[in-house]
Amino acid sequence: LKKRQEQEGGHLLKENSDTGRKKTLLMETKIDELSKIRESCKLMERAVVQNSLCDIAIDFKFYEDPSDEFIGHEGTLMPLWNFRYKGTKHLTVSALCWNRRYLDMFAVGMGTEDYFDQQCGGMVLIYSLKNPTYPEYAYKTASGVRCVDIHPHKSYLVAAGFYDGNVAVYNLKVEKLKPVCASSPETGKHMDPVIQLCWQKDDINNNHNFYSVSLDGQIVSWTLVKVNMHVYVFSQYLEVLQLYLLLNLSFDPLYGQILVFFFFFQCSMTYTGHPMEVYDAHLLSVGTVKWNPFHPKVFISCSCDMTVKIWDHTVTTPISNIDLKEPVEDVAFSPHTSTVFAAVTRRGTVYFYDVSISIYEAICQQEVVNKRKGQLTKLEFNPIHLIIIIGDGKGCIHSFKLSPNLRKRPKNKKGQEIPIDPQEEVGKLEKFLISRLNARQSAP
Repeated sequence: LKKRQEQEGGHLLKENSDTGRKKTLLMETKIDELSKIRESCKLMERAVVQNSLCDIAIDFKFYEDPSDEFIGHEGTLMPLWNFRYKGTKHLTVSALCWNRRYLDMFAVGMGTEDYFDQQCGGMVLIYSLKNPTYPEYAYKTASGVRCVDIHPHKSYLVAAGFYDGNVAVYNLKVEKLKPVCASSPETGKHMDPVIQLCWQKDDINNNHNFYSVSLDGQIVSWTLVKVNMHVYVFSQYLEVLQLYLLLNLSFDPLYGQILVFFFFFQCSMTYTGHPMEVYDAHLLSVGTVKWNPFHPKVFISCSCDMTVKIWDHTVTTPISNIDLKEPVEDVAFSPHTSTVFAAVTRRGTVYFYDVSISIYEAICQQEVVNKRKGQLTKLEFNPIHLIIIIGDGKGCIHSFKLSPNLRKRPKNKKGQEIPIDPQEEVGKLEKFLISRLNARQSAP
């Protein structure tokens, strides 16, 4: 009897294991079918959207404003797509970042400038120009997002900094709506909002790492260690530099970092004890500092004191001071021409200047949103495509195509645009710097 019961029990165990395997196989096949259906639906949605918005897509590809030939140096911005997502009307666009590998995709960080609503939550959105009606990825966050950055090589890794001082990394390959790695009070975090972060080169162990800077005055290096295929942990919380209060961070591949408050602190990655140089910059808080993509010595800054200043990092006083008569929220040099930069203001206007022509008159001044209805917060040039995206205070991202006068590229004898020569662009900006320094020396 015992042998018979054991044999029957063994048969039952085998039957249970077989049924369990069948169930798992059925679940896996269902998941595969759902993923295939999802991909097919996404492709169909893109095709429908591109057909319904084909006029904008054609303008993006082929249209050139012919009026630029008759209005001198002035240019215009042609509106393209507007990117909106449900539930973000009460949020502010606090960060923009293009994907360096897939140049039609960009990341958006959503937060709020209201101090009492900073903990009400935010969003990290990933949009594609192929489907402007709905984001490719959407992540809700417990705290408002202050900054985002996409890894330059592993384009599926997106780092975000939050108002509550935490940082997190999202993996776009994973279908979970949560970060694959996030800081906490136990593992270490900033005490104040994280206002900027930037991916760096992998360390000697091929671990991904990035720097973050916060209003608590700390610059922190975060290192990610891969536990398994899609799981990461922060293995290192290293305080690189401690200053009194910081508001911004910009990395230069040759000369290190620039950190901003009312002053600039130039710091080295090698000597982390003290800043290398201090720049007495603006009368009010600095909104943005960014390097010129062509010239390794030149950077630009903007402030709520209504000014934009161009700097040579070897000189502690600004090379040029441009008054826009409006509080300036963001500024950036153009990746297409070394002497052109754009700035956005709280009154809803975007300005373009070409310093090789004039520092007193803008070559383009265009209202994006009505100053009574909202304000502009962020801008970002696409490194290849001739467009710019601008975020406003109501969660909307506006995209524009640059007219020929705003992206003066060299042309051959047949009138066709040729690739940019970096040395030629450096020479153009160097000529401007020399003229400004000579004018300063000759002034009484």
